[in-house]
Amino acid sequence: MATVCHAPAVLLKAKAPNGDSLVMGKNVTGFSNSEEAAVELTDIVPNLLEDELVAMGGLYQKIEDWNSLVVVDRLIMTGQNPGSSAAVAEALVKAIKQL
Repeated sequence: MATVCHAPAVLLKAKAPNGDSLVMGKNVTGFSNSEEAAVELTDIVPNLLEDELVAMGGLYQKIEDWNSLVVVDRLIMTGQNPGSSAAVAEALVKAIKQL
């Protein structure tokens, strides 16, 4: 699964076969709280993705705002922001070639 920016929100309700959150104990990223604040949407979005991923047990990673970051944990690939799109696509292609 490959997601970028706000799209990792699809992982918030996903469950592992044992019923735990799919992101629990996994390295993930997504749009950061500081990036949300920079675009002045902190009080508009229903949840802050960074906080939600952490609350679900994800091992959230981030770098300086607007820089590209791709986090790969097994078959879950996440990108921090829109600038991470190309790098996430490259990670996905690499993973597919290894299947």
